[in-house]
Amino acid sequence: MTKKHPKWFQSWFDTSYYHILYKHRDYKEAEAFIKNIVTYLNLNKADSILDLACGKGRHSIFLNSLGYDVTGLDLSKNSIEHAKTNESESLHFEVHDMRDVYETQFEIVLNLFTSFGYFQEEMDNFKVIQTIKSCLKQNGIGVIDYMNSPLVIDNLIAHNSYESDGIKFELKRNYKDGFITKNIEVNDDGNSFHFEEKVRAFTFQDFETMLSNAGLHLLDCFGSYKLEPFNNKTSERLILIFMAND
Repeated sequence: MTKKHPKWFQSWFDTSYYHILYKHRDYKEAEAFIKNIVTYLNLNKADSILDLACGKGRHSIFLNSLGYDVTGLDLSKNSIEHAKTNESESLHFEVHDMRDVYETQFEIVLNLFTSFGYFQEEMDNFKVIQTIKSCLKQNGIGVIDYMNSPLVIDNLIAHNSYESDGIKFELKRNYKDGFITKNIEVNDDGNSFHFEEKVRAFTFQDFETMLSNAGLHLLDCFGSYKLEPFNNKTSERLILIFMAND
């Protein structure tokens, strides 16, 4: 019997090195973005929110602190175990593969900070769109926050290094066959490990097609966490706001 190797997202997200490498992320910027989205969507405190691919739950926890009932789902058992230490009557976390249907529906479904495009097969990525749709209540709103792939490709840094907590990371990036790949070499006290990130370089037009094919209607599109207009050549982000067609 052939042994199946775990996919990159199954091994990388479940290791402590992932969180060490990205611990410098700007939490204040993320929180400001969430506040902007909440304001734009004109949410009320009775609205329930799904944070799909929530990681350790930092965005779910912040949304909950604003007064919303939040559920966070993620494939990483270690991340969810960490997130569960923050659970309450209005904050819940569960291990779940976002390609699979989730039986509960929400007013809002969020997929934030490029937590999409992980899968080799296009149908698997489309299944995530279908999951979002199936989780939306009538008149519910979906939000996908993705990288602006053309800008990322044009500004790809082929190689750089980073050190944190005494651990050295060597990062090599390339764009090939529709995927942006980051190869990550970790040196931890003389022990070496290799990991990979591989994300499909979806464009605005790709998302337009996927949303339409899933029966979802694009309402708006922004290019930054300040919700500035999207520009294919200059915007840092691709933020899509959509709902189910009538």
